[in-house]
Amino acid sequence: MSRRVMVGLLSVLASVSASAAPPPVSLGSLLSEMVDRGAIARLPDPWYTCAQASSYDRRSVSPEDSEGWFANHDASQFIRVEERDGRREYVMMDAEGPGAIVRIWSANPKGTLRIYLDGQATPALEAPMDTLLGGAWSPGPFVLTPPLAATRARGWNLYLPIPYASRCIVTSDADGFYYQVNYRTYEPGTAVEPFSMDTLRAQADAVARVQRSLADPSAPYRAQASRGQSDLRPGRTLTVDLSAGPAAVHELSITLDADDLAHALRTLVLEAEFDGTRTVWCPLGDFFGSGVGGNEFEDWWRTVADEGRTLHARWPMPYERAGRLAISNLGTQTVTLSVVVRARGWEWDDRSMHFHTTWRQENPIPTRPMRDWNYADISGRGVYVGDTLAVVNPVPDWWGEGDEKIYVDGETFPSHFGTGTEDYYGYAWCSPELFTGPFHAQPRCDGPGNYGHTTVSRVRLLDGIPFGRSLTFDMEVWHWKECEVGYAATTHFYARPGATTNVIPAEDEVGRGVINPPPLPPPFTIEGAIEIESLRVVAGTPGMSIVKQDMSGFARDRWSGNAHLWVQGRAPGEFVEIEVPVEDERARKIALHATRSWDYGIVRVSVNGTPVGEPIDLFSGRAGLCEPTGPIDLPGWHKSENGTLRLRIEVVGGNPNALGTRAFFGLDAVVLQPIW
Repeated sequence: MSRRVMVGLLSVLASVSASAAPPPVSLGSLLSEMVDRGAIARLPDPWYTCAQASSYDRRSVSPEDSEGWFANHDASQFIRVEERDGRREYVMMDAEGPGAIVRIWSANPKGTLRIYLDGQATPALEAPMDTLLGGAWSPGPFVLTPPLAATRARGWNLYLPIPYASRCIVTSDADGFYYQVNYRTYEPGTAVEPFSMDTLRAQADAVARVQRSLADPSAPYRAQASRGQSDLRPGRTLTVDLSAGPAAVHELSITLDADDLAHALRTLVLEAEFDGTRTVWCPLGDFFGSGVGGNEFEDWWRTVADEGRTLHARWPMPYERAGRLAISNLGTQTVTLSVVVRARGWEWDDRSMHFHTTWRQENPIPTRPMRDWNYADISGRGVYVGDTLAVVNPVPDWWGEGDEKIYVDGETFPSHFGTGTEDYYGYAWCSPELFTGPFHAQPRCDGPGNYGHTTVSRVRLLDGIPFGRSLTFDMEVWHWKECEVGYAATTHFYARPGATTNVIPAEDEVGRGVINPPPLPPPFTIEGAIEIESLRVVAGTPGMSIVKQDMSGFARDRWSGNAHLWVQGRAPGEFVEIEVPVEDERARKIALHATRSWDYGIVRVSVNGTPVGEPIDLFSGRAGLCEPTGPIDLPGWHKSENGTLRLRIEVVGGNPNALGTRAFFGLDAVVLQPIW
């Protein structure tokens, strides 16, 4: 063969090889994957692992050391501190690529976030951390808004994918915050087009399309429908046989009516069988993310509407040969039920996976000693895609300090080690605020505080966790109070045929129906207290948030009436004035009961326009500590003017160790002692 012919042949082979090479992973491809509903049901190609960098307490080294394993100082834990361009930068993540960041969360984002890619000295992305994560960052011709970036129930979340070719370093130039960074690592040799601001601006239209799709996830499918309807009596089952495969369920819609809807949603059990294997067994309410009761919400995969009477699921559920869905009534009442299943063709191949759902409940669970509570152990090959936790809490105190610990393919230390249960579910500070978004939700929190039933849920798109052999998901039971709680965990994952779990159907647990907590005793009150949160606010800094805050979630029986007036100051000089009614003209001694917390300021108190006493430092001493001050005696004797005492509380500074604006404060009550 001549040299010319050989060169020509090599050129042709190179051309064929180049044309067969898969396109690189890029911002555009990741955005497309995010809203491709079918992609989640196939094994990743290229394969990747998913891990998490977080500020978990570094004393957590081994379960053999129980004190360290459940250590809870989860802020300000960084990989290292670097000097860059004359400033200190706290390194949150340093990962070898090829890879992609797929989620960033914080409870209290601080400073400027910088993301350095592929050995470059200049950050590929640089922005105020709170603006970037909070949904107000404007990188050019558009604003990165919810749902790709949003604050929900005091948790800050960013889901914009950030790919890199060889290495990623994430830093902030401020200290003192909680964080989680979820990231993919692709197989060596995977081609990745790294993120850049130019690429982001070029993908502005794609970003906008994704945000619109995520904000409206319930677009209907065009697919063949199978139906079932029944007045389903106790002990009976409604079965819907699916068309012959290969095919995939793309939408499951259920409407129901019952005298006791909460009981029905917990005692109606959904089963799914694909290709001869049962892969789903779960109470109806838990399967749809509602937990106990019909709690309305909508995420990317599910919708609960009409107080739980209308349920939709959009998980793709492929099968190769045959499929069957069934709903069994394990309760004590007849339920009117209508089921619509929409399926269409599916190309079954060696990457196709079956959809799995498990459910397990334990009640009661003692909160001492602390322990890791298992959601599920999975054996096989697949991708973990979400879970729902339904909690029964007998007290208003916070139940969710526990960290998630996720082990993949036999890891001896978890590749996902979290900073708190609410952090895992995308919110923060044990907030009882209800919220819903495409990736996470808290559709129920009874209160006061965190008492009663709570449901929290998280589904995973780009942050799904592939596993080649196994996955174990544990959550710490870490409660502020020694008591007994109840947990019911629902897990969702996809897996190749043959996958198994340690969770087995629990008809006895379902048969218990809804387990309610005991009623709470009357709220604690300070003798003689006048509750400040119930008084008239006569003046305050314009635009400043002044709200009644339920404090029973922090510790019941410590704040009078289990509440205080929460003043969210932004800077020194901001104030609030309150009128305290007085029965007569006698002079009175005033005892102020206030609150100390980690982000509270230094305040000065004035009575009827006259400052009294020294400034009061309301910083609690450390992050996470919130406590009542007890009585603070204000100097002097004070007479009413026109039947009231006028209290002015003004921020005059901030403790340098406090977090946030250092200008918040809380006012619980006043006690007046007259001269007799």
